[in-house]
Amino acid sequence: MNILSYIERHELRALTTPNNRQAVWVVACNAGLIAAAFALPALWHNPAAWVLASVVLAGRALGLGILTHEAAHLTFFRSRKLNEWAGIWLFGALPNVPYHAYRRGHLQHHRALGTGQDPDLVFVDGYPATRASLLRKLLRDVSGINGVKNVAYQMRSNESTALRPFLLAHALLFGALWAAGVPQVYACWWIGMIFVYPLLLRLRVMAEHGGLPDAQGADLRENTGTTLAGPLARLLVAPNRVNYHVEHHLAASVPCYRLPAMHKLLVARGFYEGAANLAPSYWQVVRRCMARDGQAAVKHRVAKGALDNMR
Repeated sequence: MNILSYIERHELRALTTPNNRQAVWVVACNAGLIAAAFALPALWHNPAAWVLASVVLAGRALGLGILTHEAAHLTFFRSRKLNEWAGIWLFGALPNVPYHAYRRGHLQHHRALGTGQDPDLVFVDGYPATRASLLRKLLRDVSGINGVKNVAYQMRSNESTALRPFLLAHALLFGALWAAGVPQVYACWWIGMIFVYPLLLRLRVMAEHGGLPDAQGADLRENTGTTLAGPLARLLVAPNRVNYHVEHHLAASVPCYRLPAMHKLLVARGFYEGAANLAPSYWQVVRRCMARDGQAAVKHRVAKGALDNMR
């Protein structure tokens, strides 16, 4: 699919040109939310504060993963070196996303979308799922079963050098909280990672490629989804504009802060007319990924992915 059928060359050039000021603002917003989440239970001594902080931190862990993804495309900042440094030490460290390994796998996803060589296929190959199957998946997410398995997988799978950013970032975080006199709120990060993050991650990947008409086709309107997201969804499930996934696959060099503008152009020029891949909400994504009339997806392909244990 040629994006130039919908967007002029000069428009695409403007969309794909990184802007360091916008990038820094995105980073500052993510950092501010993380700081506010830790401040909440530190200042408000109530179990509800711990719950809210853990949920927000899970969303920001996903958000940092998305920024690692942005840096992996080398277009978030103008400088390639800055993208690589930030991807390793600033974005990927806290959620333990090893930058170089992630970049290799993600670029393969773009090259082999919808084929047996797609490393992300395992995330969505079982959708649409029966109501019972989907409920079991979600229960494994919120019960902490998948969260513990994911953390164990990351610790086991990474080489010692890949773990260095993670260890340093968490040492600095815990040290800062200790210096502030509230080391106990560090636990909110892990509560969020174990009990909330797997659910947010599942909803995100379901929205991107799950339950769509033709997963093996070449038409992005048939195998990739974009989901409209309100403020709460952007806080948790769709941080840093990750909900504009069709737009990302059309032009992977467009940084996340330009995806809303690209989406508006595509809508105005009829790209989504008659397509079934534009979801009005994440609830609609769940409905899309739930089998009707007992016709669940048949897993006819085998793929491996970092979160294969979440199937």
